[in-house]
Amino acid sequence: MNLSEATKFLTQQVPDPSQGLPDEVFYYISSVTPLVNVDLLIKDEKGRTLLTWRDDPFCGTGWHIPGGIIRFKETMAQRIIKVAQGEIGVENIEYDQTPINLHEFIHEEQEIRSHFISFLFRCFLPSSYKLDNKEKKPGDVGYMQWHDKCPDNLIEFHEVYLKFI
Repeated sequence: MNLSEATKFLTQQVPDPSQGLPDEVFYYISSVTPLVNVDLLIKDEKGRTLLTWRDDPFCGTGWHIPGGIIRFKETMAQRIIKVAQGEIGVENIEYDQTPINLHEFIHEEQEIRSHFISFLFRCFLPSSYKLDNKEKKPGDVGYMQWHDKCPDNLIEFHEVYLKFI
């Protein structure tokens, strides 16, 4: 199969990339180009930061700031809302339109998911928001918790955000 045929095949396999990509395609793309993502800095009225638990082979195990990779033809605003819905469980989130931080991550030791351009947005939950982990327990992926200070087990890649937590 030549490159033209491979491209045509991939186009058939992924008719609507705005809906996400199959893992194999996503991992390949992440090995040849930077990924752009949004991270959501969420604080409560006590100044605590909302972090979620992560455990994956690319970023490691520990607390992290919720975030997500922007899909094809998706705006940053749309991704912020989808992250709030999917990771925090809130339909309406307010946020400052201007990011408070921009950071380029390059993980030299990784070949897949190794280059990110990340925009950190200050976000605000509705006053009625109540933390709801549903069936998740501490240590489960996606478990949420408010933090008074930065935990020791923040994932390494988010240590650039220490001054914000």
